Amino acid sequence: MLKFQDSEKAHHRSLFYLKKLSSFSVSRFALSTLYQNKQDLPVELFGHTFKHPFGLAAGMDKKAEGLLGWQAIGLSFAEIGGVTMLEQQGNPKPRMFRSDKHKALINRMGFNNPGSEKVSQTLDLHFKKYGTPKIPVWVNLGKSKLTDNSDAHIDYSTTMDRLWEYGDLFVINVSSPNTPNLRDLQNQGDLSKIIASCMAINEKNSKTHLCPSKPILVKVAPDMSLAQLEMIVKTAIDSGCSGIVATNTTVSRVEPVNGKEAKTMAETGGMSGLPLVDTSTEFIRMIYKITDGKFPIVGVGGIMNAEHAWQKITAGASLLQGYSAFVFQGPSISKDIVKGLAKKLREHKLTSIKQAIGLDHRGDD
Repeated sequence: MLKFQDSEKAHHRSLFYLKKLSSFSVSRFALSTLYQNKQDLPVELFGHTFKHPFGLAAGMDKKAEGLLGWQAIGLSFAEIGGVTMLEQQGNPKPRMFRSDKHKALINRMGFNNPGSEKVSQTLDLHFKKYGTPKIPVWVNLGKSKLTDNSDAHIDYSTTMDRLWEYGDLFVINVSSPNTPNLRDLQNQGDLSKIIASCMAINEKNSKTHLCPSKPILVKVAPDMSLAQLEMIVKTAIDSGCSGIVATNTTVSRVEPVNGKEAKTMAETGGMSGLPLVDTSTEFIRMIYKITDGKFPIVGVGGIMNAEHAWQKITAGASLLQGYSAFVFQGPSISKDIVKGLAKKLREHKLTSIKQAIGLDHRGDD
């Protein structure tokens, strides 16, 4: 039924149903029975033990509404947001489009979200009512459209400060194509300034709450040269970040097969889904080579099945995230991927995901 609805309305309704179903213990148990894989494929990273490598990418749960639901359907972590310092409505509608033929989504949402103050209140209520989530909560940090790029570091660090208590990990997003001039922040000077500002907030809150600082990652775009990628990775490492998320959506397009698809592909915005799978995997492979496999990579982009997931892990990703797969495959995607990864390990006579990370590169020696 959702497939035949407007993409954004279908998105909101899916979240609404997930939130409602996961709010009650009986229906939450039913979701777990249907969608959770009983087999664990643990990954130890960023100070956490993830039950398996697959989690939720940013953009799906902008308001932090479905935390119980993501846990119930078997994800090992969930990234909320992007969240900006200021509340904003995003770009004019329609702004999300679906290509069933290519299993692709095109969106120009523009960081529509309630703003960091309201998201903080939502998380506070959730923690008080249900306790600390049983899976790590990641927070995607975006920049408010009204904030000038020269003040971007204030915007990012203010959001991090307001959400620090609730997030287990923070992702600096300077790679969305849907906020004007945001990708200009991917230069060394601006990015270093943003990271430094967030690091200062991290240290301050760590001392205040008497607990370890939180990991900070940088999310990169797939539309850049190798030299640009090397610069961003080096900046992230030199600035004390804990890893890289590869990749965000792309402004490139696939060749349409008919008039309807041509109309969809002509829409402006970032494209995610199956057409991005090879590009994002290649970026993972390049980052792994640049860092000699010593800098953690979170792989996202076009994962539709266990084969795609395995390709990203063997290219160098330690953890994985899905977005479009939930639209085209439904909530069973997590269970299918974990089951498929377990099978891949057996086929390669491996006993853990750690042994598979960067497996492709070992043949290069």
